[in-house]
Amino acid sequence: MNWFLTEEQQMIVETAREIAQKKILPVREKYDHEGIFPWDVVEALAAADMCGLYIPQEYGGFGGGVFELCLAVEELSKVCGGISLAMAATALGTFPILLFGSEEQKKKYLPGIAAGKTIAAFGLTEANAGSDALGMKTTAVLDGDHYVINGTKQWITNGENATVYTVMAKTNPAKGARGISAFIVEKGTPGFTFGKHEDKMGIRASSTTELVFQDCRVPKESLLGREGMGSIVAINTLNYSRPGVGSQALGIAAGALEDAIAYSRQRVQFGQSISSFQAVQHMLADMATEVEAARSLLYATAKTIDAGAKHFAKESAMSKLFCSDVAMRVTVDALQVMGGYGYMREYPMEKRMRDAKITQIYEGTNQIQRNEIALQLIKGAASA
Repeated sequence: MNWFLTEEQQMIVETAREIAQKKILPVREKYDHEGIFPWDVVEALAAADMCGLYIPQEYGGFGGGVFELCLAVEELSKVCGGISLAMAATALGTFPILLFGSEEQKKKYLPGIAAGKTIAAFGLTEANAGSDALGMKTTAVLDGDHYVINGTKQWITNGENATVYTVMAKTNPAKGARGISAFIVEKGTPGFTFGKHEDKMGIRASSTTELVFQDCRVPKESLLGREGMGSIVAINTLNYSRPGVGSQALGIAAGALEDAIAYSRQRVQFGQSISSFQAVQHMLADMATEVEAARSLLYATAKTIDAGAKHFAKESAMSKLFCSDVAMRVTVDALQVMGGYGYMREYPMEKRMRDAKITQIYEGTNQIQRNEIALQLIKGAASA
């Protein structure tokens, strides 16, 4: 479909595609197998001025929005959904500063992120606070001019490779959700270390690490917004970032579809290419239809957010839910088209399937997305 991209948006797509083909494709198997963080790809993105697509120009960014970010992440993910996370997860860690940071905080951190010199991460999840994120145990106690943070965050994307972290902690546990606050914590702050490095099923070129806080003192100026706003920061951040997960999932699905089509033309059985068999044709047709439907929902959501809509939690959840479910279905069917070859590591399809699965889980499981969609539908009906 023609999405009538502007000249600049088309340039973003072409630049991301070139980086994916030249920088990611040659290393994706090695980085996946060995769990190598893609610093060279980050450098290539920085050199192409791609790291600040969603950051305003006054802070050194491109001046685009969620849509431009999604265009780039989709193209990168067509080749490797794990490596693309270096950009996508940095956006997740950056949105709290963009949305709730003071002018001083924005000037301090956003230019480095836009230039690709700073990688960000988002510290919300804990061992016993996943879907129930507000059940976190990490605390931050005010002591003079500093907050003292204690606790452990788990499964944090970009992990030890980030340099700036937006972290949620309870400043007043008695107040529940209203007792959570958000902080900016820099790597190297005394009392802030890293724990377990996770050995994952997929997205293995992305680091996933525990963040450990033991009497970690951060200045009061590190507080994002006001004390007690942490749940608001987290919820709004996820509403902005979930289309990014959708674009990762969409890219994985689109790449799988391209590989399946190419393979079906080349693979000969019973004296003819398997693309001539109606059973295969129908699978390809269903995959292509789902990919286009996912892209339509994702792009419409991203453009709605960038247009300044006040309410888009439902659409954001829908785009993450649908794109990730499509990614799982398409990678499974694409692997089936490729048969035994698809199951072998010699081809990238089994990796695509492994990478697709996490998109149904992080930034809110798809069951949580359905809860959110239903809640917004019921609230809307009640207020109508």
